[in-house]
Amino acid sequence: MQTIQKTNDFNEIVNGRRSIKQYDPTVKISREEMSEILAQASKAPSSINMQPWRFLVIDSAEGKEKLAPLASFNKDKVMSSSAVIAVFGDRQNFDYAEEIYGKAVEHGYMPEEVKEFQLNYFKPLYEGISDEQMKDIILLDSGLVSKQLMLVARAYGYDTNPIGGYDKEQIAEAFGLEKERYIPVMLISIGKAMNEGFQSYRLPVDAITTWS
Repeated sequence: MQTIQKTNDFNEIVNGRRSIKQYDPTVKISREEMSEILAQASKAPSSINMQPWRFLVIDSAEGKEKLAPLASFNKDKVMSSSAVIAVFGDRQNFDYAEEIYGKAVEHGYMPEEVKEFQLNYFKPLYEGISDEQMKDIILLDSGLVSKQLMLVARAYGYDTNPIGGYDKEQIAEAFGLEKERYIPVMLISIGKAMNEGFQSYRLPVDAITTWS
């Protein structure tokens, strides 16, 4: 069984991250520690702080068996990982607006009048937004939290792999979620790597950047 070592070395967290194919199946992540990782990840930025991401943590043998046929090309990652985190976007995320802004007032993060102004301004905008516009917001925010989750996991001594190859049509219903409400974003396998993984070539800054 491998030793899990946390790190605060930002360069190691960023440059040492790899997309892992095979995990040590003996390494388990407690739900308490997973909750800490998700809490840290959830500090990612989001549009008007609506935090539309929702996490489904699949960490039981039964859950993985259910997921495996939906992610058949990634079955090895699913089965050997400590868990797979399915990231969804909630189309009804504005339902939490009152709680989010109310708690911000309660904790002294904003005055009551700012809360009221923000909610009165954004509520009609969100009520009138198209499904496609909402999906764009959700995917952007959920992508931010997913990347942050992978970096936080690395700081906790774990490894990850973002997975886009799975049955997005069936995954919500397979796990008892409302298909029309929750948009599947990606799966993130998490655990302790069996090896260091492979480095990959990245395009130079000059090839991907335009200055103006």
